[in-house]
Order: sequence, then C-alpha cells, then structure tokens
Amino acid sequence: IKTWTNYIHGWQDRWVVLKNNTLSYYKSQDEREFGCRGSLCLSKAVITPLEFDECRLDISVNDSVWYLRAIDSEHRHQWINSIELHRAESGYGSESSLRRHGSMVSLTSATSGFSTTSTSSFKGHSLREKLAEMETFRDILCRQVDTLQKYFDGCADAVSKDELQRDTIVDDDEDDFPNTRSDGEFIHNNNGSKEKLFQSLSPKDINGIDFKGEAITFKATTAGILATLSHCMDLMVKREDSWQKRLDKELEKRRRIEEGYKSALSELKKKSHFRGPDYEEGPNSLINEDEFFDAVEAALDRQDKIEEQSHTEKWRIQRSSPVPPGDVYSTMGSHRFADKVEEMVQNHMTYSLQDMGGDANWQLVVEEGEMKVYRREVEENGIVLDPLKATHSVKGVTGHEVCHYFWDTDVRNDWETTIENFNVVETLSENAVIVYQTHKRVWPASQRDVLYLSAMRKILANNENDPDTWLVCNFSVDHDNPTNRCVRAKINIAMICQTLVSPPEGDREISRDNITCKITYVANVNPGGWAPASVLRAVAKREYPKFLKRFTGYVQEKTSVKPILF
Repeated sequence: IKTWTNYIHGWQDRWVVLKNNTLSYYKSQDEREFGCRGSLCLSKAVITPLEFDECRLDISVNDSVWYLRAIDSEHRHQWINSIELHRAESGYGSESSLRRHGSMVSLTSATSGFSTTSTSSFKGHSLREKLAEMETFRDILCRQVDTLQKYFDGCADAVSKDELQRDTIVDDDEDDFPNTRSDGEFIHNNNGSKEKLFQSLSPKDINGIDFKGEAITFKATTAGILATLSHCMDLMVKREDSWQKRLDKELEKRRRIEEGYKSALSELKKKSHFRGPDYEEGPNSLINEDEFFDAVEAALDRQDKIEEQSHTEKWRIQRSSPVPPGDVYSTMGSHRFADKVEEMVQNHMTYSLQDMGGDANWQLVVEEGEMKVYRREVEENGIVLDPLKATHSVKGVTGHEVCHYFWDTDVRNDWETTIENFNVVETLSENAVIVYQTHKRVWPASQRDVLYLSAMRKILANNENDPDTWLVCNFSVDHDNPTNRCVRAKINIAMICQTLVSPPEGDREISRDNITCKITYVANVNPGGWAPASVLRAVAKREYPKFLKRFTGYVQEKTSVKPILF
C-alpha cells in the first residue's frame, strides 16, 4: 500500500504489516529484518476513509497520523475490514473491554487521589500538635488498660480460690466445727482461737493496685482523648471551606483543560496535519488563502536569505562565454520552429513596445526609480493569466549585453534563483534552443516545470537615427521530452532592449558612462494547478521587480571591466 512520506517524495510504496494489534511499515518486504520504520498501536486508533478520494484512508492515534492510499476502493475496504477485525480479536473492539480498562484507571486514580488528600490534610501546625497529643494519650491508655486488666485477672483468681475453699469446708462433717457464729464470719479452733473464714479483698491486697486511682486516671485519659478529638474535628470543619474552594478551583481548571482538549481534538479531526497531503495545493486543499500566502511568503524569504549569502560568490566566477557575431542573430534560421519564432518576434515588436499611457486596462503596481511594473488582470477558468509588462533603464550596459546574459544558458544559474535544474533539450540553431527546467518548490504550492523555446534576435532599425532592437523571446512548445509529476506551466516571455548613446565630450571615445539600456520586459504566464488568484498576484508583484533588479545588477557587474558589446 502507498504511504505519504513528505512533500518532496509524495506517495511511496511501503510494506505494511498488521500483527499483535500493531500496524508497522517497512520500506520493502526485503528490509523486514532491519526493523520497521514506524508503528502504530491500534487500540485507540481512529480510521478515517476520505469521501473525496475513494482510495485514501487516514489512521490517527493522538497527534500521529498515517496517510495511506490503496490501489482502489475495494483494496481500501479490505484494509479497513482487516484492521477492525484484528482489533476486535485483540479485545479492543468491544465496549466491555473499554469499560474494564477505564474502571482500572479510575480505581487507581481514586486511590492515588485519596492518598494525596490524606497527606495534605495534616499540614496544619495545630492539627499536628493535637495528633501528637492523641498519640500520647493512646500510650497512657494502653498502659492503664494493661494495669486494670492485671487487677481484674487478680480479682478473678482470688474469687476462684475462695470458692474452692468454701466447697471443701461444706463437704466435711459438721462435727468438725465446735462453734459457728450466726454471721458465718468466724470459726473457733481447738485451741480456742478465732480464724477468719473468708478474708475480704481490698485493692491493695492484689499486686498493690489502687483501683480507685486507676479508675480516675482512666477517666481523665479518655476525657482528654475526647477533648482532643473534638478539637481536631473543629479544626477540620474550619478548614473545610478552604479545601472546598481549592477543590472547586481545581475542578474548574480541569474543566477548562478538558474543553480545550476537546476543541483541539475536534480541530485536529477537521484538518490534516501540517504539511500533510491535504494541505497542499489542489482542488480539495484545506488550507485557506491567507495561510497559503503566509507559507509561500515565508518560503520565499528563506530562499532570498540563502541567495544573498551565495550570490556574491556566483557573480565573481568568470565563465568563458563566447559571443557569436551579431549577424547570427539577424536571421530567422531554418529549423522547424522558425516560422513560429518569427511570428512571436513580430508580435512583440508590434504590441509589446506600445506605450501604456491612457490605457485603463493596465494598472501600475510597482514604481521604483526608473523601473515601472504594469499588470492587466485576466482570469480564465479560475486560473490567473495576468499579462505583465515592466520598463526599466540601466546605465553602463548595452541591449546586446543584457539579451546575451538573459539568453545564455551557461550563466543562467548565476542570476536565476528560482530554478532547481535545467537542461538544453535540443539546439535548433546558433540563436535558438529548446530548454526544459524545473523550478524550486515553494510549499504548499506544487512544483512547476516548463518546456520552452528560447530564441535571441537582432531587429535592425528602419531609421538610422533609431537604435537597433535586441530581443529574447521564450515561449512554450511541445516536445518529446518525458514529463514528471510537476505541474506544467505555459509561458510567453520577451526581453526587449534598445541601446541609447549620449555623445561623449570632445574627441573622447564612447565609454560605459555614455550608454543606457532601455528595457521592456513582458510576461504572459499560465501557472496551471490550483494556486489561489490572490496569492499568485501577490507573488508576481513581489518577485518580478526583484528579478529585474537582480538580473540587471548582475549584467552591470559582469560587463563593468569588459569592452562594450554593441
């Protein structure tokens, strides 16, 4: 099954294994012995089949989401059924199992909560003192109970012995008793003396215990315990209000956290994860125009910083770029696209050089010094096709030099910052080539490529007082070059240059201080894809002026020490 890897590699085939309530994936079946590259526990996984894509299914656990894509809808259905069946067999598919696990968690939480509450309840200093008093009273009470128990045991032993003696006397012959008093308390022995038959028991006779004193002490101890308990209860009642307030505060905090969690979870279910496939440019993209623009602008800012660090080194590199003689650019050529090139050149010479003053359809969007950028808003089937025209004057360079560096593919990477790679597909003539290039991707927009014919021409002036015109036109053509997953853009671009010379003073030779290049740059681009119109217009307004300033600055630096190329 295919899994979404990242925005560079997109969907890739992966070997996915369903086992032991776990979904694991490997790069391929042969790499299983090296370990899985990722896994998800299915016990709490949420499976979401997408409505607008019959092959997609998303599996999420908390903040981890897997984007899967089956071969077809039947294959997706098989995967969903297999996962659900596996979860049911593992004991995570029924409500009873969920309740059982929940009860265990609740019991543990309740126990730990009780323990915490009990510990925190004894933090008061007065309460601690009273508890220490209770401990002392307990020790005293235990000793008193032991003492009283010994006394009671002694009393019980004495009574038992007394009853035993009485039973023995009753069994003897009555003649053995010479005289018995009526009160039954004394008997007369043979020697005429009296002896006490039943000796009365006093507390001091049994182990020397003062029963009355012990009883009083016992009563005082129990009274102290009761008083201390009463005091503890008073303290706890007084603290009940503060405890209740703390509890209410914690409950309110928990309620807010739970609501925030539910809200975040709800938003997470509505949207895919950042940089996921649902956040890319496309007909079903979940990203809005503001988020789209912010992401594009941030990516362009990062590219600008990288280019600022490296452009100086690129510009210092001296490349041997032989310049063909000027006559080469004056002819049409004999290749199969020669008529098309001539048609494009004539259209640009006729319409692109027209003054835009008074034309309400053209809007001035940027003006910086000598540079002015105009735009005419055009949309077709929801796609922005705004023609753009820019005029600029650059001192110290000629039209031939500007067009040479714009057309020469050997120096293209020195000044062009948006290209990822390019190659010349076919060389038609000395002044015409077919180029295929891919542009750097700016997330969340899809990556673009373009296949175009690039031709450089010199148009001689009809009047000797007028300057000659140098022109580079780039326009899309069909070719057998293999396509890839990029969105194909269509272009029709022209760089039109004329050299203006101011006569030097006296007999001095013409220097670069005496020349100025008048530039007219026109661009008609069909970006294709699904990028929002407002984002495309904002990016065009930002990038075209930067491009012109960067490119003309590059030409000035490269030609400053070279002979003038008219």
